[in-house]
Amino acid sequence: MTASRIHRAPLTDREALLFEAGIKLGGIFHQYLGIPVSSTTAPGLAEAIERAVGLQPYVTSVEVRIDPSRGPRPGRGRFAYRYLTPEMLDVRIQLRDGAAHVEARLVHRPELRYPLMSVDRTSPRSAHGGGRPTAARRSARRAGRSGRRTSPSAG
Repeated sequence: MTASRIHRAPLTDREALLFEAGIKLGGIFHQYLGIPVSSTTAPGLAEAIERAVGLQPYVTSVEVRIDPSRGPRPGRGRFAYRYLTPEMLDVRIQLRDGAAHVEARLVHRPELRYPLMSVDRTSPRSAHGGGRPTAARRSARRAGRSGRRTSPSAG
């Protein structure tokens, strides 16, 4: 099996894409919460997020749904908008690198009172792309090299 190295742990192409999916969903969550949103601006905001995330490596599909009715009460008059909250978001993302494929989701789980990121589907575990590192594994390897060393044995 070929594998990249991030924090000294070997990764398959599939695992590297899972890492990338988590980074992208976490980025959406932390970059956009708190932005003003209304029922008239939600579709445009969702499209802007989709287009921005779609520019990133390995992304083949992004679907963002924003339901402003699930947020806090809006203000009044010209302040009659809400701000984007986790309860409003439902994001699906697909990534591909060679044979490796990942589908992940960010959605608020009311029973947990938490916006949970989850993996919906992945390519088979054996999908490692052969002997040559794929772009996702090279990226994961670079991320590992750029991290600070925390101990003499940290690589």
